[in-house]
Amino acid sequence: MTLIIVLFAIGIFLLALEVIVPGGVLGIVGGLSLLGGVLVAFDRFGPSGGAWALAAGLLVTAVALYLEFVLLPRSRLAKALSLSATVEGRSQPPVADASLLGRTGVAVTTLAPTGIVECEGRRYEAFSRSGLIAAGAPVQVAVVETFRILVIAVRPP
Repeated sequence: MTLIIVLFAIGIFLLALEVIVPGGVLGIVGGLSLLGGVLVAFDRFGPSGGAWALAAGLLVTAVALYLEFVLLPRSRLAKALSLSATVEGRSQPPVADASLLGRTGVAVTTLAPTGIVECEGRRYEAFSRSGLIAAGAPVQVAVVETFRILVIAVRPP
């Protein structure tokens, strides 16, 4: 009986710790400990004792899952430990769309043959079909691809 209680106590402790320290490993080990307690109960007390231990293990697991996924995210503790602000920055330049086709802009960096162009107030990664284009030179969008635009140099009249 002592081994069953110890296995259940370890399982409950690890499941409770899993709520605080996420990652899954503690929950898996806690579940295996509860399973071990159930198997020992079946071995020592037969089918009726094992069934009671199985019911207790399922109840403990259900309560732990309910606490972790339903109650804890709504608690004051979770709100204090969670991020509430949204990062507004981008790690990649915006994806160009077909509305840019034929529009003019200016080369922000030297295009040799790739660089950055600004068109309608937004910056895009661009590829020059005209070869080297100096920074500050006017460009026109010739082709729009998924992640970049192909530009040509606009010659002054």
